[in-house]
Amino acid sequence: MTAGRAADERPSTGSEPRTPSLHQLHLFVALAEELHFSRAAARLFITQSALSQQIKDLEGRLGLKLFTRTSRAVTLTTPGQVLLTDARAAVAAVDRLRRNAETHTRRLSGRLVVGSIGAEAAMPHTRAVLRLLHDRHPQIHVEVRSLNFIDHVDALIQQEVDVVFLRPPVPAGIEVQHLVTEPRVACLPTGDPLAGQEQITLAQLAHRPVIDVPPEAPRVWWKFWAVDPRPDHTPVRYGPIASDMEGLLHLVAQNKGMCFLPAAARDFFPRPGVRYVDVTDLSPSTSALAWLRTNRAEPVVEAVRRAAMSFSTGANSRESPADRTGAGP
Repeated sequence: MTAGRAADERPSTGSEPRTPSLHQLHLFVALAEELHFSRAAARLFITQSALSQQIKDLEGRLGLKLFTRTSRAVTLTTPGQVLLTDARAAVAAVDRLRRNAETHTRRLSGRLVVGSIGAEAAMPHTRAVLRLLHDRHPQIHVEVRSLNFIDHVDALIQQEVDVVFLRPPVPAGIEVQHLVTEPRVACLPTGDPLAGQEQITLAQLAHRPVIDVPPEAPRVWWKFWAVDPRPDHTPVRYGPIASDMEGLLHLVAQNKGMCFLPAAARDFFPRPGVRYVDVTDLSPSTSALAWLRTNRAEPVVEAVRRAAMSFSTGANSRESPADRTGAGP
């Protein structure tokens, strides 16, 4: 029986095994994680038939059957399970090589890749910092990328961006320069009885579910934005998951839950079915520029850091003492 199974897992190729391409290994890992051709193809942005053909060619190159396919299920064979660890390591190593090469290329060419979450790229303070950077270093080319809840920190850690304009808190290993402080507000469905009030308290929101974010997003960040824990230790009940602002606002409008956002959301994210309400006992939020601690001395990072510091110093000097509400948590 063992010999028969081994024979079944070695496709007849008529030739010696050949080296698989990195692209094929990437497809193999995706299919091994999804165990569903349609879902894996959608994840990879290719057709199901193209994925099937590439996997068939990969099996031929390796001389091994990697998957068992039936009309109901896709499963990894024993050789497939063994090779998955090496395939993941190979894909990760090449991705790391690519990211490092891109990072060095950016630094040599004077290119700064800036990440932004939500509407941070359009905020007056962001535009002021980048304008100051351009005035001081017109040779630096700035590219701005929009990031979602998951990748706004991960892209920084993976060095796919050099800095990010975001809303703290942030995980360890990341430094920030606080730029401005503003209140947070409750984002409620228009049908909520509290949506018609001008001001409310956290206690009034105690039993309303809060929209959650994917588990890959930094938990320390979202617990702050969910106000978890609450001052009175009321447990926070989480609702459905959203991975970006549009998804979050859609869920609120569909009465699936509520959330807390910067007060600027009133201007940047007006949506049908959504109402923003002031919360009298809610701590403020801050906008900040973030970078990896290990990259703080890189020339382009240092240049934008100094621009942010100059803006922050100037903004603070323009505030009266009563206006300085602090940097928040």
